[in-house]
Amino acid sequence: MAARGVIDMRSDTLSNSYRIGHISKKLGLTVDTLRYYEKIGLLPRVYRTAAGIRNYHDNDISRLRFIQRAQKMDFTLAEISELLQMREDPQHARQEVHELTLKKLVKIEGRLQDLTALRDELIQLTNLCASTEKGCPIIEGFENS
Repeated sequence: MAARGVIDMRSDTLSNSYRIGHISKKLGLTVDTLRYYEKIGLLPRVYRTAAGIRNYHDNDISRLRFIQRAQKMDFTLAEISELLQMREDPQHARQEVHELTLKKLVKIEGRLQDLTALRDELIQLTNLCASTEKGCPIIEGFENS
């Protein structure tokens, strides 16, 4: 699908300009999400035409992709906001990014341990269910927990 970009002047440089619907489809984000990101400051105020139509530019797309990738890595919007600030000067923010990422890793490791324990318990319950003819060990397991 060809980009429906138009040439627009922004910060004295030429860049492609896209409407909100195009960005929504291109990135798989809802229009409401795009507006929300702007409202909470994850995305700087988006350039608007005289008619008030939002025009997103390549740097906005780059920022939105950064946000999406960080979300996939389980960073919260507040953490992503911090990362975006650090993104402006990554060399000086390197230690902070490292610390934030280590904290995230510790949280993920804890969740993995919890999920492993849950998986083991569910395996045990399904095995009990398959080996008994009376009652339901799964329901009994829930009631006795």
